[in-house]
Amino acid sequence: MSRIVVLGGAESGVGAAVLAKVKGFDVFLSDNGKIGDEYAQTLRRWEIPFEEGGHTEELILNADEVVKSPGIPSSAPMVRKLREQGTGIISEIEFAARYDSAKKICVTGSNGKTTTTSLIFHLLQNAGLNVGLGGNIGKSYAYQVATEQHDYYVLEISSFQLDDAYDFRPDIAIITNITPDHLDRYDHNMENYIRAKFRITRNLRPEDCFIFDSDDAITVGHLSKIVVKAKMLPFSQERELEEGAYLDGERIVLKVDRNESELYLKDLALGGKHNIYNSMAAALAAKASGISDESIRSSLKSFSPIEHRLEPVLSIADVLYINDSKATNIDAAWYALECQTRPVVWIVGGKDKGNDYSVLLPLVREKVKAIVCLGVDNSKIHAAFEDVVGRANIVDTAGAEEAVKAAQRMACAGDVVLLSPCCASFDLFKSYEDRGEQFKEAVRNL
Repeated sequence: MSRIVVLGGAESGVGAAVLAKVKGFDVFLSDNGKIGDEYAQTLRRWEIPFEEGGHTEELILNADEVVKSPGIPSSAPMVRKLREQGTGIISEIEFAARYDSAKKICVTGSNGKTTTTSLIFHLLQNAGLNVGLGGNIGKSYAYQVATEQHDYYVLEISSFQLDDAYDFRPDIAIITNITPDHLDRYDHNMENYIRAKFRITRNLRPEDCFIFDSDDAITVGHLSKIVVKAKMLPFSQERELEEGAYLDGERIVLKVDRNESELYLKDLALGGKHNIYNSMAAALAAKASGISDESIRSSLKSFSPIEHRLEPVLSIADVLYINDSKATNIDAAWYALECQTRPVVWIVGGKDKGNDYSVLLPLVREKVKAIVCLGVDNSKIHAAFEDVVGRANIVDTAGAEEAVKAAQRMACAGDVVLLSPCCASFDLFKSYEDRGEQFKEAVRNL
């Protein structure tokens, strides 16, 4: 019996362990930290042996193959030891896809992944298809392959998941855009990060589809250096396209396989320039999946905004509080600031991933009246923005409640308090979801 060792005991790792158990492997799970109660209960229910709070070498180094959770960097000592002895290391999506014959629509990119993935899931579900939602969002893909049966999966996939994928192949691959992010995991080398994202295209066949933003210079630049065998479906807000999706005044034109249709911006549930891109990508994926134009139109109209992504929380004394905790990089925060029409008290900060804040300076000058820092080390934020908003209008806080109270003091009627942190959450919070929930709770308690 082959031995599979899973490193990491959260959603991805526990899902992979359950699938390994279902497929008859000798499976063991190891986590360097504490495993959450619900995950530990799942492992016990499936009778999967596990350890937490450290790695026991003799129980790991004897693996035939290792499934590594995406949060564990390749520089981790145990990962290095496994690589040195030649043990194969794969990601959960690589492992799960071996046992899954469903059609897969897979979304990666620096920003818009979650919204685009959720839109496509909504489109397919409304069209009556039997579809699962997974990857970086919702339930683990591997857990669903182990316990459910779907004809389609819509998967949000991070560069970390793609790093350890080799034979994994989507039927429809989407790159929303590529901007600097996670450079701390890629030796601060942008080219490494770009290549990681493009791994989603490496096994595409001529009958598959590749959907991408042809306005994104980094994506287009890399495409010119490689060969992608799939059918290309670009989307653009800047130029008319022979095939794909493009903006024509107040409507989106969709052209796929000589079939043309249109969507009107006024009918889209999601506003903002970035959401036009997300809606274009989702509509192309739905059209390439054979969904009718009428169904696409009605689904894009009925979609509800996503939690932690420009999520309005409450309006108190005519100050609107917005939870954009999922904005963990510069570009996501840029979008959040760009679509504000009222003066902004901006809550920003966390674990810096090598951010260059200079690209935000014009928007901060135009839109932001005060800054509330929410991180352990806020020195880079002070250095970048103190001269713009004034030293008196930038304060440090060390928790959601403190940050919200500080923002309330600095805001006036007609303002927006925007949590759009630009950074990872791990210095003060368990996750971006935890950060968003604590922010919302603090707002409700004002």
